[in-house]
Amino acid sequence: MMFTTEEILETVRMIQVDHLDIRTITLGVDLLDCKRDSVRETVKLLSERLSLATSGFLDTINRVELEYGIPIVNKRVAITPVSLLLSSLDIEDYIYLAKELDNIALNIGLDFIGGYTCFLEYEISDSDKILLRSIPIVLNETDRLCSSIVVATTKAGINLDAIKEVAPIILGTARLKNNPKTCAKLIVICNPPPDNPFMAGAFHGIKRGSRVLNVGISGPGAIRSALEKLPKDADILSVIEEIKRISFKITRAGEFIGREIANRLSIDLVSVDISLAPTPEEGDSVARIIERIGIERFGAPGSTGLLFLLNDALKKGGLMASSFVGGLSGSFIPVSEDKGIAEAVSVGALTIEKLESLTNVCSVGLDMIPIPGDISPYTLMGIILDEMAIGVMSNKTTAVRIIPVPGKRAGEWVELGGLLGRAPVMSVNEFSCKDLFERGGRIPPPIISYRN
Repeated sequence: MMFTTEEILETVRMIQVDHLDIRTITLGVDLLDCKRDSVRETVKLLSERLSLATSGFLDTINRVELEYGIPIVNKRVAITPVSLLLSSLDIEDYIYLAKELDNIALNIGLDFIGGYTCFLEYEISDSDKILLRSIPIVLNETDRLCSSIVVATTKAGINLDAIKEVAPIILGTARLKNNPKTCAKLIVICNPPPDNPFMAGAFHGIKRGSRVLNVGISGPGAIRSALEKLPKDADILSVIEEIKRISFKITRAGEFIGREIANRLSIDLVSVDISLAPTPEEGDSVARIIERIGIERFGAPGSTGLLFLLNDALKKGGLMASSFVGGLSGSFIPVSEDKGIAEAVSVGALTIEKLESLTNVCSVGLDMIPIPGDISPYTLMGIILDEMAIGVMSNKTTAVRIIPVPGKRAGEWVELGGLLGRAPVMSVNEFSCKDLFERGGRIPPPIISYRN
């Protein structure tokens, strides 16, 4: 496909002015055959395998970034889930493995490594319980390691016992060293993709290949800038077509960069996600896109409909540009990372209940939401349960990445720093759901699960 001079210049402007970037290049690495009876031997083998698998990875990315002038923000690795690599009843084994993984990531030069993952949608094994107990410790004592916990799927239903185990883990992670931003590396998921390249929920899928490449592109600033050039009275179809046009262009650019890196590494490019992942930079905001289309503040009536419009148009534009568009393409709505969303919370336009409704049509779920640090574990369980129910019933990926902030109350602002941003602590409904979780058990899968 040939591009005109005007199109090339437009893409250059997106990079220079509108914060268009390759948000992440994620290398998936299969470590399943590294499992041994001894944790020391397992760690030794996976360290050797990771070193071999990532040889030339960062050098190749850096060369491509320099040659083509498009920023590549994060370089990451996703590994086979740790719960499949280690089945120990000794918490020290998990702590040792986690620290070694973090050291490997540091030595390689990665921004993050994902795969400290366990699957609890059906049951919780004794070794799963030990892994869960290790999470607050390992996330507070590592810098690059990310952890994810699966507690529900459309096929399995929702494991209430797992949610009851997980909520205190989140609170413990925030409270252990009074460092709430550690929770940014921990996510609870429903219906994860079989091969997930997105942190904090990233892990390498079984039988996905020994090494594969995933690309994530982000360009909310480019979408917003394009919409600002439309007449204010442009009809809604013109808005949709403009979003699709820009989505096509930035997805095409991402696929080109991904293929170039994959070809140089002699591996397969398996997914290209066009994901509007905002940053605290002015204008690099999903909320500002929604407001530009026609509402006063993100969270006002009409926000869910416009977020649906945006997600659908993004995916349609992306699908025309690549045969490998990932299942998590669309808009992310992280509260602290999106300046427009944080401001909407501060003026009362957006509540956690409205955010929950928005997750019906966004890409993932309740993301980067600061909440009071003294929240009841049962309240947190209820928040997780409600979000899992949306994913199970809609047969879509949803997740909860929530930030309890010790010592902070609703309305107070919290600084998380860097790309994690800042936001006001959101108030939560604390009427009790304790009796529900004392019942325990598993909510069965919905009737739609029998269609497949």
